[in-house]
Formats: sequence, structure tokens, C-alpha cells
Amino acid sequence: MPRLFTGLEIPAEIGQTLSSLRGGLPGARWIDPENYHVTLRFIGDIDGMYANEIASMLFRVNRKPFEVRLQGLTSFGGRKPRAVVAAVEPTRPLIELQAEHERLMQRLGLDPEGRKFTPHVTLARLYDASSQDVADYLSVRGYFPSKSFLASRFVLFSSRASSGGGPYVVEDSYALSA
Repeated sequence: MPRLFTGLEIPAEIGQTLSSLRGGLPGARWIDPENYHVTLRFIGDIDGMYANEIASMLFRVNRKPFEVRLQGLTSFGGRKPRAVVAAVEPTRPLIELQAEHERLMQRLGLDPEGRKFTPHVTLARLYDASSQDVADYLSVRGYFPSKSFLASRFVLFSSRASSGGGPYVVEDSYALSA
């Protein structure tokens, strides 16, 4: 039973820039650069027949390519930080694409996503990292010149059940070309 989600791939050159920010944070498990992505909609563990239905439904998305801009690092989790992420500017085309994915998944009977969409690229998952260590890390490495790329497709990813971070496999891709 595959665990599925939709997302945007991060180009290799931007992945290299982000990977240079790795290290220097106790309790961090760094994500491999080839697994960097922007999640649009987490789908979950789905049986094969339902997965095929989801893959077919995603071909209905008809959107234009758009610019995606990464702008600095932050963390999720507040006083108990759980991830270091590169923030992604929540532009209108990105928000609209994510909202369409949400509508399609609900139309197929999936529960609504429980969290507000906060576009980001996860760089590290944190285990027993202190909020002070994270603050120190972000003060040193948190700023980098914004990077952008043209999103010309989105993909349906699968992952094996794990504690997160990949490896992820592209099951199908969908051109943005309206």
C-alpha cells in the first residue's frame, strides 16, 4: 500500500545550495537533497486501485507554470522544534494549485487536510534539538539570498512508511501548461 503525496520538485542547483546549509545542529536528521520538495497535498496510505484513481484525477489540473521563490530558513514546532525548513513564498498560483489538489482529494472521499498550507522545503527533522540550538543555527545560517525556479510540473510522489525524509519516488508527473 503506497503512501502518496503531491508536490513540486526542487531543481538540483537549488538543492545543492540548500544542502550547503546542512550541519552544525545537534539532534538534526538532514534530508538528502534529492528528496527536497514542496508538498502540495499529503494523501496517505492508499490501496493500488484508489491510487490509480487519484493519479487519473490529477490529470484534470489545468494550470500555467509559475515562479516558486525560497526565502530564508525557519523552524516548525515553536518551543519544541521538530523541523528546519526553507520558507517558500505563498504566491497566488501556488496557493491556487494546492487548493485545487485539496478539492480533488476531497471529491475522491479523502478527509480535508487538517493543517493550514504553509509552503516549505524540509531540510532536517529534529529529534531532541533544543530551541536554543535551533535559534543559534538559524541566526548563523537562516539567511540566504532568495532562490527561485519555474514550476513547470507537479508530481505524485510515493514513499515507504518511515519516520520521514524519503526516499521518495515520482509515480507520475503532470505538466503545468494551460
